[in-house]
Amino acid sequence: MSRKSNESNRFSPFAQWNRALSIRSQNRSSANSTSFPSSNSHHRKPFSFPSLRSPTFSQPDLSKRLSRLLKSSSSLISHHESAAKERISIATQLSEWGEATQDDSVSDISDKIGVLLSEIGEQEDNYAHALDDARGALKVIRNTERSVQPTRDGKRKIADEIAKVKSKEPQSTRLVVLEQELVRAEAEGLVAEAQLSNVTRQKLKEAYQAEFLATIERADKQIILARHGLRLLELLDDTPVVPGDVKAAYAHAGQARQILNDAEDDLREWRPNGLLEEEDSKVSASEAIKGERHQVVGNGKGKEVDRGSMTETVVNVGNGTAAAN
Repeated sequence: MSRKSNESNRFSPFAQWNRALSIRSQNRSSANSTSFPSSNSHHRKPFSFPSLRSPTFSQPDLSKRLSRLLKSSSSLISHHESAAKERISIATQLSEWGEATQDDSVSDISDKIGVLLSEIGEQEDNYAHALDDARGALKVIRNTERSVQPTRDGKRKIADEIAKVKSKEPQSTRLVVLEQELVRAEAEGLVAEAQLSNVTRQKLKEAYQAEFLATIERADKQIILARHGLRLLELLDDTPVVPGDVKAAYAHAGQARQILNDAEDDLREWRPNGLLEEEDSKVSASEAIKGERHQVVGNGKGKEVDRGSMTETVVNVGNGTAAAN
């Protein structure tokens, strides 16, 4: 499944939670439960023997730096995946501990908090998959760099050969052939370098747009879950009990369930809110401000206004003189 389809599923209004209203209910009746959005569609590539090789081993010089970056990125992704698994494991342990306390309020609230913590872990796992998608865009640049390196090496080799022949046999007929090969190699190099430049700019922008948008999504959704977690804690009565007194019966099970429903609805209704369009509008506004400061040439005269320093410079194009106030 492509990244675009993954993103559309993530933003779909029909996306649901990956967890039930209770972690414990996984092994019991699933009645009156809903599920969180599944992340099964975001699997990374399986382990393979070529991954045992160092990414910088026998790499062309041009792609070594990016290969090291990709290796570090892979390690970062693994840490995020590990953090997600640990978060989900902790959520389950919290729920099981709460059940063992035999305190109705602690049992219910800890179980519901476990649900939210588990979903926070799922969001972390989704973020790791988004980072992996962004890493894939950087791989395209790395692969293009690899393809350009032989062209550079070939051109350099021909140039070195020409210099060698000129030093030994200045009148050799090989020089004509070598110079023709060098012209062809330079032409091929121009095409390869242009392709590398285009791919680099396009994929760099694509990779970090995806990463920043995923970072915003993870932050927004974890904030949503954390706020509903605080609502749950408000239902837990922590008033000290005097020995011998009877604790008030826990009567907030329905409210706790509704808080989870609210959290589910908030996650389902979350949208990127046109973040890319907003950034584009900011860039356009910035360019418009710069446009107001550009040099306007007309009737042989130009005028540039620096709004930051309120300094006006008038340039007389006709006689080449300038006056500043």
